[in-house]
Amino acid sequence: MLTHIVVWKYRADVEQPVRDEHVARLKRLAFIIPEIVSFSVGGDLLKLPRSYDTGLVATFRDRAALEAYTVHPEHILVADLGRNISEHVASVDFVDED
Repeated sequence: MLTHIVVWKYRADVEQPVRDEHVARLKRLAFIIPEIVSFSVGGDLLKLPRSYDTGLVATFRDRAALEAYTVHPEHILVADLGRNISEHVASVDFVDED
């Protein structure tokens, strides 16, 4: 299994309804893109200086499934939204070797 993690730190000027729409659109991906094995999205609870606002953890069977997800039109739309409303986006993709 391949794990895909993304975090967004929204710009200060982005209002809550726009942030909520981003999260809602992310959550819908789990019902649209068949290559997703598991999918979880949520907002940060601790609000630490180092915290990001929203995080996503998804799993895929393999790299080909992740690549299919990456180029899916619905993913492209929500990824563009996330980049446009964020001051920083970070991600990591890994295969658990244990």
